[in-house]
Amino acid sequence: MSSNRVLLFVITKADLGGAQANVLDLIRGFYNEYEVHLACGETGALTKDVANLCIPVHIIPNLKRSIQGIGDLVCIGQCIELIQKIKPSIIHAHSSKAGIVARISGWICRVPTVFTAHGWGFSPGTPKRRGAIALVVEKLLAPISTQIICVAESDRQLALRLGVGNQKTLTTIYYGIPDVSMGLAETSKQPVRLVMVARFNEQKDQETLLKAIAQLSNPSVHLDLIGSGISLEPCQDLTHSLGIEARVSFLGDRRDVPKLLTQAQVFILSTHYEGLPISILEAMRAGLPVIATHVNGVPEEVLENKTGLLVPPRDPNSLAQGIAALIQSPILRQQMGQAGRERYQQEFSLDQMIAKMRVIYEAALNIQNPETNYQR
Repeated sequence: MSSNRVLLFVITKADLGGAQANVLDLIRGFYNEYEVHLACGETGALTKDVANLCIPVHIIPNLKRSIQGIGDLVCIGQCIELIQKIKPSIIHAHSSKAGIVARISGWICRVPTVFTAHGWGFSPGTPKRRGAIALVVEKLLAPISTQIICVAESDRQLALRLGVGNQKTLTTIYYGIPDVSMGLAETSKQPVRLVMVARFNEQKDQETLLKAIAQLSNPSVHLDLIGSGISLEPCQDLTHSLGIEARVSFLGDRRDVPKLLTQAQVFILSTHYEGLPISILEAMRAGLPVIATHVNGVPEEVLENKTGLLVPPRDPNSLAQGIAALIQSPILRQQMGQAGRERYQQEFSLDQMIAKMRVIYEAALNIQNPETNYQR
């Protein structure tokens, strides 16, 4: 492998999530073209999968999602040491905190740094104080970013409106995910099984979904909730207080999500804010109709009344009505699921994403500073 084609990916967490899945797909897509390395703040599912590809994995202990103060300065120092060691020609950072550390380190070492914003920290729906801080940080870091990748056009337009980056540095590249050979969901099957795949945290809104389930008159409908996180236990308590514990299964983190999706009839994503949820793309790939909250990049995936239904955030009544409509119509479920599958194939294939990212990387290589300061 040529020494001037070294690609370093940097991400904070290694658990099961959309950003992590995107990094893994990019690594698989480019490790035959570049000498690829992964830097992460922890070990987990992502680092295990990458190590299985015989890709070097570097753990940066101070790379944490939360603000660490002195620890963050130490983290930047650790990242600079790694850059000096492996001498990347391109750095590609994912998620907000990794984007901060990697861009500052890349700027100090004069290495072109691409940043993928998997949904902005200042998107509508995020906590106001955190959003204000995120906006200031992104405005400061945009000038030292070689390219900023937005995963939804709504995110790119939001950044432009708020003065983060410009038309030249901001690019929208939709996620692309690989097809799988699991077959498609039998959407017309009765009784109906609902499924939601998401972390249990402040971003996702399983609470509203559980309240919607409690409103359904059909007792045979069952909901599978896949994922883990800090709000899991409160949601389990809520099922008991609502009297729906027999209609809801908490499956935890699963590695067989594609298979589980083919066993469902409707996919639901109840959420407060998003970038471009990969979970919806996985559902479309499986041929499932989608009911999702109308926020941020979600309408760029789900076409209203064609591939699924969009409902207002924090509105259990509207969500319950949408679920009831699809429960009552096997034909509508089948039509929406088929349309979603076709949309996935046309707009969100892995090959499309890899081809567009290849252009970004080649452009970054062409502008690389010949006086890259690995020794600073």
